[in-house]
Amino acid sequence: MIETGRTGDMSAPRKTVVELFTSQGCSSCPPADALLRELSKKPDIIALSIHVDYWDYIGWKDPFASDETTARQHLYAAALHQRYVYTPEMVIDGAADVTGSRESEVKSLIDEAARRDRPRLRVTAKMAGKGKIVVDIPAGETKEKATVWLLTIDREHVTKVDRGENTGRTLTDANVVREVRKIGAWDGKPVELTAEMSDEDDDEYVACAILVQTGEIGPVIGATVVSMH
Repeated sequence: MIETGRTGDMSAPRKTVVELFTSQGCSSCPPADALLRELSKKPDIIALSIHVDYWDYIGWKDPFASDETTARQHLYAAALHQRYVYTPEMVIDGAADVTGSRESEVKSLIDEAARRDRPRLRVTAKMAGKGKIVVDIPAGETKEKATVWLLTIDREHVTKVDRGENTGRTLTDANVVREVRKIGAWDGKPVELTAEMSDEDDDEYVACAILVQTGEIGPVIGATVVSMH
């Protein structure tokens, strides 16, 4: 489990957020999925597998893709001034993108993000009874309001694919994001946010990632993961 630390301290340990936009319907994605599984084992990385639905037309409907997960990639495309969305794409700390199967480039961007000299909020989160998450964000200096995102996570899924580009393959996806939503904002003042989860969410999902991002979906300035069980 990723250490969450104490509320009220801007000098949080560096936790680099790696978001992989992937699809079980894309034959180029399995190597990137494998790399994300490797990264998910590192204590200084929050690795998230986010499935998109625009490859579903080929013949295999990705069971973990949704409108909101796909919409998140489109937000990044606009923020990063991309001409189009693509898979597999890794977004590093909300600030840079790279083809997710290019291991050396991915790790180089992660190293650059870890060395970047900028404040990091020490965000904390905890379960407060069944189906409720409380998030604390400390005070800090900022020139722009930030958005607080909640992403619910399944640790791992193994899927046998019988149609589409990956026909006959058994795919393993780690840290699968099942839901994405905004739960509030941060403007430099300390804030406590409460997110209600449905009974289904609480039973099915194992963890939540909380990301604080400049603007709507800019560079990550704070992040943590909390177990739901």
